[in-house]
Amino acid sequence: MAPHHFPDLKREIALAEEFDYELVAAADVDEFRAGLPQAEIVMITPYARLTAAEFPIMAKCRAVIRYGIGYDNIDVDAATLAGIPVSIVPGTASEEVASHAFAMGLALARRLPAGDAAIRSLSWAGIIGFDTPVLSELEVGVVGMGRIGQHVARMWTAVGARVRGYDPFVSESFVEMAQLADVLQNSDVVSLHLPLTKETQHLVDADVLARMRKGAAIVNVSRGGLIDEVALSEALISGHVAGAGIDTFALEPLESEHPLRAAPNTILTPHIAWRSDRSTGALQDGAVERVRLALTDQPLIDVVN
Repeated sequence: MAPHHFPDLKREIALAEEFDYELVAAADVDEFRAGLPQAEIVMITPYARLTAAEFPIMAKCRAVIRYGIGYDNIDVDAATLAGIPVSIVPGTASEEVASHAFAMGLALARRLPAGDAAIRSLSWAGIIGFDTPVLSELEVGVVGMGRIGQHVARMWTAVGARVRGYDPFVSESFVEMAQLADVLQNSDVVSLHLPLTKETQHLVDADVLARMRKGAAIVNVSRGGLIDEVALSEALISGHVAGAGIDTFALEPLESEHPLRAAPNTILTPHIAWRSDRSTGALQDGAVERVRLALTDQPLIDVVN
């Protein structure tokens, strides 16, 4: 098992004992890689990677189980070449992630970070808030209409905002669907809910940010690589982008000198959008269920290769 931040591993330990296996919970990425040649099951968190260099040494591996829905830290092509199935655990925290994105977007639309910063700097209101539409006229663009994106769209719709969505695999929805460029350029709040792929890497780059509506805010609770973070920090400093809510970053933990740390009007959270008093247990239960399937030679579910 890769390095983790779970409160405990009671579920995983019980499963290992049931099947007379040893659970090796790696303390760091070096220990994780050192254990791969002997591993029959690899349980991977976001805190380690499986690259093309790892799979040739994983001769005993029967399955890779990824805690969560994202698998951009796994070279799936290399796993396929090695004949190792990769199973993910989706849907255990859709409501949590959606509510985090919604809360960030609403706070940014109402310029809460700017107001808070003004108070803390011994300033006052100035022109803060004069540029934001009322909620019933706020235009929100949801990019990616999967489980989480649909939740976010419903939340914004419920409070009266005008919502449009984009998804290359969805043509009809309960909200108006539009082209990607239209959604990115003509929204007051853009909420990103896409996987990180070669096609979506830096989907929001300097050019896209420049063409976004002046005073717009952007929210990313999906994958850090979706946004060019240096370009975003520059757009925030210039004032063209009014705010950003970011829960996931290209490199985590966030570097001490990362430009977003000094950018104004941001809400930065440490990849916690998925967390709640029930999501951790649900995620671990889902991973354990998939390990059980692999160990009993039953068909794996949610396989991505």
